[in-house]
Amino acid sequence: MRRVLSSDNTLNLFRNFRTIAVPRSTRLLSKMSLPGDIREFLEGYPRAPDDTRLNANLEFYSNKRRCQPDNLLIDDLHEQWKADYDKLEYKHGYIQWLFPLREYGMNYKAQPLQKHEITPMKEDPTVIARLRRSYTTMLDFYGMDLVSNETGELRRTDDWQERYRNLARAPHNNLRISRILKCLSEFGLEQLNAGFLLFVLAEQSENGQLNTQTIQSSMDRWWANCLRNEEERIWVNETIEKARSDPEWVFTMEAYREALRRRKETGSFKTT
Repeated sequence: MRRVLSSDNTLNLFRNFRTIAVPRSTRLLSKMSLPGDIREFLEGYPRAPDDTRLNANLEFYSNKRRCQPDNLLIDDLHEQWKADYDKLEYKHGYIQWLFPLREYGMNYKAQPLQKHEITPMKEDPTVIARLRRSYTTMLDFYGMDLVSNETGELRRTDDWQERYRNLARAPHNNLRISRILKCLSEFGLEQLNAGFLLFVLAEQSENGQLNTQTIQSSMDRWWANCLRNEEERIWVNETIEKARSDPEWVFTMEAYREALRRRKETGSFKTT
């Protein structure tokens, strides 16, 4: 019989953390360090240039510039493409506009985020509201719904089965998710990341969903390390490692919600 992690003893097994950022099992399997793009992200892109003449991301998120090649203002994109799953799946240029990073992507018509753009974007409530809408648009595409902006808690949408199937069979979305999580961290919304990661883990561990080898690999090497908060990164990685290494141990949806409640109340996932 598998051991189920209840809300009463949620993650008591993780009181003593090793000071590592990557799960031990992942390191043993790959015998590799963190991927280069993750190292750059965690270090704050120390080698990325900052060209003060470039402001395309700020202008786009201010609804003053059209993304290319789709030629849409962000408010129009949000409105017209909401729940248009074919466009969200088969169009590829928009993702770098919705989730800008200080690194290059596949769309040469999108501008890498410039360091000087970050502060004015973070300080503009309208820009942050648009970024949240970008996130919820993609969550809906993946079959997920944001329950709480504060904790990042997610739940399934009504058509989650088809959306989960699409996510499992279209691995380019794994790269998109890495970008999304990095971008949320860059703009001060990192509290949402663990809500996403632990929801996926609970779906895998308790329900056997989103559990393909490709998704697991992307999650363990990339997604789980898109957290600049070191304590949270270690905790999330340790939790994933436990679920992967012990088939009798189950991370439940109840444990997921309890972990988010504990962080909200105490500021930490750790139990005392």
